[in-house]
Amino acid sequence: MKRTLVALAVAAFAVVAPRAARAAELKIGFVNLQQAVSEVDEGKAAREALKKEFEQKQKMLDDKQNELKRMKDDLDKQMIVMSEETKREKAMEFERKVNEMQQVYVQMQKDLSDREREMMKGIFDKMEAIIKDIAAAEGYAYVFEQQQAGLVVAPPSSNMTAEVIRRYNAKYKGGAKKADDKKAAPAKK
Repeated sequence: MKRTLVALAVAAFAVVAPRAARAAELKIGFVNLQQAVSEVDEGKAAREALKKEFEQKQKMLDDKQNELKRMKDDLDKQMIVMSEETKREKAMEFERKVNEMQQVYVQMQKDLSDREREMMKGIFDKMEAIIKDIAAAEGYAYVFEQQQAGLVVAPPSSNMTAEVIRRYNAKYKGGAKKADDKKAAPAKK
């Protein structure tokens, strides 16, 4: 009976040991893509270009808002001397301009969001290729995105973010300049 138990234990160990060895060899990494995009030169240039676009559009909106405020103030001052018909017309015109401004605001937000998505997609696509190269070269079986995976605890040696940033900047040295050139080209017209 004792020999049978020992034989079963040895057989179980023979089955479990290779599985445990394979699990020990399994290399898992993670990348914080938001951090990587923020820190690569091309990402910094893209964010700066987006910031400038936003500031320009915000200035235009502020100007329109000030125009509406002046229009409202003028309307309020003249209300006393206007006929009911003129009051209605002026109020409808003011309301139309407010609605136009709201539509312009919504369109600007959409345009900026689309522009950001377009710029970041190119960076993410390049970054994905670099991550795959690192994973293949260093034997990572899985690489997770830190925030999407909800990663709470992981050994620092599994963090590939710094290496992704380093390789990205080395491979795409002109990327930041290209992003600036793309932004500057339409402004020159």
